Amino acid sequence: MWFLQINRQYLKQFDWYMLSLLLVISIIGVMTIYSATRPVITTVQPNYYIKQIVWILLGLAVLLTVSVFDYNWLRKYGYFLYIPGLILLTLVLFIGKRGMGAQRWLELGPVSFQPSELFRILLIVGVSKYLSTVNGLLTKRHFSIALMAFGLVPFILILKQPHLGTSLVLLSTFFFLTIAKKLEKKVMITLIIIAIAVPPVAGNLVWRHLKDYQKKRIVAFIEPDVDPKGIGYQIEQSKITIGSGQLLGRGYLKGTQGPLRFLPEKHTDFIYCVFAEEWGFVGSAIIIMLYLLLFLRGISTALRSRDEFGRYLALGLTFMLFLYFFINMGMVLGMMPVVGVPIPFMSYGGTTLITNYIAIGILINIRMRRLAICY
Repeated sequence: MWFLQINRQYLKQFDWYMLSLLLVISIIGVMTIYSATRPVITTVQPNYYIKQIVWILLGLAVLLTVSVFDYNWLRKYGYFLYIPGLILLTLVLFIGKRGMGAQRWLELGPVSFQPSELFRILLIVGVSKYLSTVNGLLTKRHFSIALMAFGLVPFILILKQPHLGTSLVLLSTFFFLTIAKKLEKKVMITLIIIAIAVPPVAGNLVWRHLKDYQKKRIVAFIEPDVDPKGIGYQIEQSKITIGSGQLLGRGYLKGTQGPLRFLPEKHTDFIYCVFAEEWGFVGSAIIIMLYLLLFLRGISTALRSRDEFGRYLALGLTFMLFLYFFINMGMVLGMMPVVGVPIPFMSYGGTTLITNYIAIGILINIRMRRLAICY
């Protein structure tokens, strides 16, 4: 009887609106992955879309599990979860699996995963816990501790893999949360001065440590016409693919860039291009609207949170997902360098997809308990 009562409360408070938005975007992603990887000449269909469906089902199971338990256990064990995350990032540098010029994966038997993807959640949990323990404004001392523990250390570890996109997203999320907490005036002034003075020096240092393929991506962004058949090929094909969709698109399964293999990474980082070609400007506007509704729901969840920890946690998760979306859109439109950032819930990939589902599960958890209902 008690269990049935809990279930009724759970179903009543569950955020079906956010889950519906998530599932619609995910289904669109599966359909686009199928279209992008379908063969033109052979009859053998790659099983990317089947794997994506399996990962979505696993993600749903994890999402529902995460949403059941009170998110305050994350506050209680936040640091204990964060430290193993740093250890995993360190292990990647020594025993990680190499692939495509990077060393980002750890292998557990037949399964390989990217610790940096899971670490995104752990970082936000750790920062949120720390900020919620600080009374009042962040002083210089508080900010310095947070910057070293939650900003610079993970940034360097992930950058060494190298994974420039994720490292920048995490560092940006850290600064966003500290600003949301509010800094002392002198700390804010110091940050502004650093933001103006440091980039030229830091940019030079980062450039020296970038891999050749990362440097080529930046060159292609700044001057895409310098080598249209080489380093500028991907961005050029991306813009052609999106533009060929025009107003209403070519129609589902009628796109040409994906199956004819003109567009590299068509089912991962550049999947939006395939969607835009088939559904045109109207379809692109609809999918962007769905994402914006999802992000607005996340912001609403933060504002309705019952405590400070939940507020920072919801803000951080929402901002992280928004950054992935924003950077990916900038990449495919040629407005940002290609940094290997997938679009959430649409791009093919197991670890990233499941981690993003965990993020949504936590947001649903926070919203369910906004009235301090105990389960």
